[in-house]
Amino acid sequence: MPWKKDTVADLVSLLKSGDTIAVIDIHGVPAGAMIGMRKDLRGSMKIQVAKKRLMKIAWEECGFKADDLEALYKSAVQPALVSTANLNSFALFTELKKTEAGRAAKEGDVAPYQIVVEKMDTGMPPGPIVGDLNSVGIPAKIMGGSVQIQKRTVVLEEGEVFEGELGMMLSKIGINPIVTGLKLCGTLEDGVLFEPSTLDIDYEQFNSDLISYAAGAFNLACNITWFTSQTMPTLVAKASSEALAVAVEAAVVNETTAPHIIGRANRAALGIAGSLSADALDDELAAMLGAAASAAAAAPAAVEDASAAPTEAEEEEEEEEEAGFGGLGDLFG
Repeated sequence: MPWKKDTVADLVSLLKSGDTIAVIDIHGVPAGAMIGMRKDLRGSMKIQVAKKRLMKIAWEECGFKADDLEALYKSAVQPALVSTANLNSFALFTELKKTEAGRAAKEGDVAPYQIVVEKMDTGMPPGPIVGDLNSVGIPAKIMGGSVQIQKRTVVLEEGEVFEGELGMMLSKIGINPIVTGLKLCGTLEDGVLFEPSTLDIDYEQFNSDLISYAAGAFNLACNITWFTSQTMPTLVAKASSEALAVAVEAAVVNETTAPHIIGRANRAALGIAGSLSADALDDELAAMLGAAASAAAAAPAAVEDASAAPTEAEEEEEEEEEAGFGGLGDLFG
């Protein structure tokens, strides 16, 4: 029939138009919703519905392996072909995932997972709903002027079939377990088949993991002194800090260490002066001790706002950064 040849020709054109080929399942998607979804996705991908036999003919005409198509068909009830030149397999999965939405279960639908009703206040006013919920096995009671579920209840196990008004009652308390949308069955990209489970990535967690791994690698590289353009500034700063500490401890005096050594000597002198009788102190030394005592008295307030008051080590680090570091030769020469 001419229409079959035209359909195959359209399918061949679709398959050749993109770098990423996919099979989706449109089973359960209402016709009106399907039209809207295709319109929304038209800018990023092409979708065509056809009989499996015609899809297979077009697939083989394009030189693709029949086994790959069978693998993509495996989980599809009502398959459709998708082709995109703009999206890779992961991006395609993400776009199609956006079309999914939950709906109320109908009689005869199969539970996609264990359906559990938690103990809760439904917020619904008293009425016939109490008897309706109890009739489908959901224990409900009026308490505090509203309908409340009395206990956590498993109403269906995965794979069991919805019967009677159960699906409608679940929908009234906000449980819509049947997902409709364009379900991706798999993709073919650069000769590689990707299953949906491989493409379903939590990008926020993935980004967090990458940051964590990069930080761990950086710390390891610094700890084993691995010189790269990224670690060099940190390693040089660490070496500078350690060299300064050694020079100050050894009392090697130069323009970098002098402020630290003098500060240490000054503190030691004040410590000794503080143990002497007041009669043994001149006016200048007494004034310095008084200032130190005032600073000590103000210490509790400073502790309350520790973030605003730099520690001695931080002050030394700031002085070190201002002074710069020209290598170990500068410290010891």
